[in-house]
Amino acid sequence: VTIKVSLLAVFIGILIGMLIAMCNLSKRKLPRVLGGIYTDVIRGTPSVTQLMIIYFVIFATVDLDKWIIAAIAFGVNSGAYVSEIIRGGILSVDHGQTEAGRSLGLNAFQTMTRIVIPQAVKNIFPALCNEFIVLIKETAIVGYVGLVDIQKAGDFIKSATFEAFMPLVGTAVIYYVLIKILTLLLRQIEKQLRKSDVR
Repeated sequence: VTIKVSLLAVFIGILIGMLIAMCNLSKRKLPRVLGGIYTDVIRGTPSVTQLMIIYFVIFATVDLDKWIIAAIAFGVNSGAYVSEIIRGGILSVDHGQTEAGRSLGLNAFQTMTRIVIPQAVKNIFPALCNEFIVLIKETAIVGYVGLVDIQKAGDFIKSATFEAFMPLVGTAVIYYVLIKILTLLLRQIEKQLRKSDVR
């Protein structure tokens, strides 16, 4: 459950993050205002409150699996943070790259997708990996909406055995191993992305 929720939430978060980043970088006022409001509201409220609003209010009458609703909630939350990571990554690419793309006859969209974003991805990849890891740990609150994940399973064992130490330590070890494996995999991907870099 933890892995399913995290993977879907990351996918949703990247999609929302990209959209909001484009809004925040827009030259038009309305998209910038909407992007700013979204980022402020999501970053300014607790993720557990957002999860409960999305589950008990927005999707209260919708027939969807609990884990999908939870993933949407975490994706919406993650999108605000990912948007700032993407925005920072795009701004870190030298403006001359955009000018070069335009001088080659590419339009604004082609320049962004073919020249700027591929360079920005290498810059933002470590921060995106960190956001994914944080997201996995944040999913420990899905028990609030009745989902049985790693943390909730540990709580059930604790209630059944009246022993707190082993279930809590076991939960911590499972999270640690899961995140360690993920960190090693993401590090290998980052190395592949950095192969062309000259340092």
